[in-house]
Amino acid sequence: MLSSASRQSQPTIRCAVRFRPCIDIHKGKVKQIVGSTLQDLKEDGSNPVTNFESDKSAVEFANLYKEDGLTGGHVIMLGADPLSKTASLEALHAYPGGLQVGGGINSDNCLFYIEEGASHVIVTSYVFNNGQMDLQRLKDLVCIIGKERLVLDLSCRKKDDKYAVVTDRWQKFSDMYLDEKILEFLANFADEFLVHGVDVEGKKLGIDEELVALLGKYSPIPVTYAGGVTVMDDLERIKAAGMGRVDVTVGSALDIFGGSLAYKHVVSWHIQQEALIV
Repeated sequence: MLSSASRQSQPTIRCAVRFRPCIDIHKGKVKQIVGSTLQDLKEDGSNPVTNFESDKSAVEFANLYKEDGLTGGHVIMLGADPLSKTASLEALHAYPGGLQVGGGINSDNCLFYIEEGASHVIVTSYVFNNGQMDLQRLKDLVCIIGKERLVLDLSCRKKDDKYAVVTDRWQKFSDMYLDEKILEFLANFADEFLVHGVDVEGKKLGIDEELVALLGKYSPIPVTYAGGVTVMDDLERIKAAGMGRVDVTVGSALDIFGGSLAYKHVVSWHIQQEALIV
């Protein structure tokens, strides 16, 4: 791990502030679900809270993002069912190299998804075991596909005034808390981080500005924040809090997912940000 002196001598890594689109798939359909309500099996027979279900296919969304020149979007399989897998593959085939994929990724299937057109695979629960990081699994993934193809999902919830990484569909707290040392260490094994603010995700409650600031200050690699974006001003707040180093994904708030925030306005904002980068 780097010493304080060596960290200070390194140039600051500045990431482009970009809009990262998403395609969340549940039982083969593109949906927006409150992620904290999603489980594989509900003993009480209840269903996850669905904000929106699209009549458009995953392929149609992939083609839309391709036409608008948006890269680094996230295709997330919200279930292990065959229909979701098929839909995700169709999206990857429609936009090869333009999308990342997550949901049930492990050392057995990670290379398969890369070969099917994913630029990266997104991993969370697989590298945690009973709430603890399984470093060997993480190293195995890096050996198979390379650090440059791996995105670590460090989605988190507040616990004891700190941000604890949550796994297993955001139901289980790990013993890992996001801070400078953890982000520096994990950056050795990943190309990017993806971080959902689980307490606000899917609820259109506004962003978790404290979390964005933490990521902007301490992440040594590109990082994308998700959760709570409702209005255009939230994008500017993320840009400011993250010091221009945190990308953003928007889901339920977008009009293409039943919300009131115009997708075309977000894309225009994205284009303006790219124009600012030297």
